[in-house]
Amino acid sequence: MLDDVLRRLPDEACGLLAGIPPRVERVVPVTNIAASPVRFLMEPQEQVRALHEFDQQGLELLAIYHSHPHGPAHPSETDLREFAYPGTVMLIWSESGGHWRLDGFTIENRQYTAIKLEA
Repeated sequence: MLDDVLRRLPDEACGLLAGIPPRVERVVPVTNIAASPVRFLMEPQEQVRALHEFDQQGLELLAIYHSHPHGPAHPSETDLREFAYPGTVMLIWSESGGHWRLDGFTIENRQYTAIKLEA
């Protein structure tokens, strides 16, 4: 994921993670058609193709990742408003002091709760 995040700078990166809970088996970067440093919008055909492949492989969508190249290290108001996959974790990559960090969140009713991530 971090390679994708760095490759897409200065824009936000985005993608999907799938597996058999709690183990991630696949990470699929998806084109950000918003091409923006403050917003992401997944390319619909790539997103649907990835979801179809997950289904064919018996994998579940576990998380959606994107980056906040200029912060914050938590979901934005836009993230909360547009989140469309209840029960799926939102992962956000953010940079501070030259170091990138990954944070995870659950979202319900436009509210987020931080979760602990395990390697």
